[in-house]
Amino acid sequence: MNKWMLGALLCVSAQAWAQNTPVGLWKTIDDDSGEAKSLVRIEDQGGVLRGKVEKGLSAKPARTVCDLCTDARKDQPIIGMTIIEGARLGEDGKAWVGGEILDPNNGKTYRLELLPLDGGKRLRVRGFWGPFYRTQIWQRE
Repeated sequence: MNKWMLGALLCVSAQAWAQNTPVGLWKTIDDDSGEAKSLVRIEDQGGVLRGKVEKGLSAKPARTVCDLCTDARKDQPIIGMTIIEGARLGEDGKAWVGGEILDPNNGKTYRLELLPLDGGKRLRVRGFWGPFYRTQIWQRE
C-alpha cells in the first residue's frame, strides 16, 4: 500500500471515530415541543467534555439570562454559557458519563449521560435527577 492510500485510510478512520463522539456542534431539540432551541458546541478538553451555547434558534427565547441559576452563572447571558461539564467516556466505551448539564430554563443541574446515535448523526442527551431522567435527542449540525 502506498503512503497516499495509507494517509487517506487514516483520515477516513479518524473522521469516522470523531463522528461517533459528542464532540462537535449540535442543534438542541426540545423534548416537549420538538422545536429547535439552540446550537451547543461540545469540545474535548483532555478527555473531559465541555459544552457551550453558541446561538439561540427560538424566535422568542424563554430567557436570555439564567436568572434562575443559583451558582456563578446567575444572571449571566445564556449565549456563551457553559451548560455541559465533566463528562468522560464510560467503561462501556459508548456513552459519556459523570458530568453535569444545566437547564438554563429552570436553573437546575442534572447528572449527565451523552450517547451518540446513528453513527454520530444524533446525540441522546439524558439528565438524571435521582432515579428519574429526561431525554432529548440533539442533531449534529
